[in-house]
Amino acid sequence: MTRLQEDYNKRVRPELMKELNLSNFMAVPTIKKIVINCGVGEAVTNGNAIEEVSEIISLIAGQKPVVNKAKKAIAAFKIREGLEIGVSTTLRGDRMWEFFDKLVNVVFPRTKDFRGVNPKAFDGAGNYSIGILEHTVFPEIDANKVAKIRPLQLTIVTSTKDDKQAYALLDKFGFPFIKNVNKS
Repeated sequence: MTRLQEDYNKRVRPELMKELNLSNFMAVPTIKKIVINCGVGEAVTNGNAIEEVSEIISLIAGQKPVVNKAKKAIAAFKIREGLEIGVSTTLRGDRMWEFFDKLVNVVFPRTKDFRGVNPKAFDGAGNYSIGILEHTVFPEIDANKVAKIRPLQLTIVTSTKDDKQAYALLDKFGFPFIKNVNKS
């Protein structure tokens, strides 16, 4: 059991039960999975781009990603149906908790000019999406050996369908939300 998972079971779950007025501990929200995605638009012209990004995601996530293919042809972008245009991986279990711990305690503090994440980035179904502009903020990546800086998209999927409960869950783990954003 990872450090954050143990913290969830001993501290976060009981606190959320009281805070959200839940009677059943199984109704307390939890993180189900984290999806890491990277679109590789340059794969149209650069054949090695998919392998390069796949290797980067493997280092960051600790598991091999899936190569995503285009579902439709888009002539304006020179994309044919079936062309490899991105990579993604889904983390669950211990790897997910370790990655979340690394994200909150290592990656965000290493991000240049980081002021926090937007608390309005929930999707209405309890999931939170983040864009990371530089993959070099991850400790597994040697910035001196990077050919091109690539952006990543992360989606944290929770067990709740309510954004307020998902916000409370992530906040209990010390997720760095910007505190004084206009709540409209």
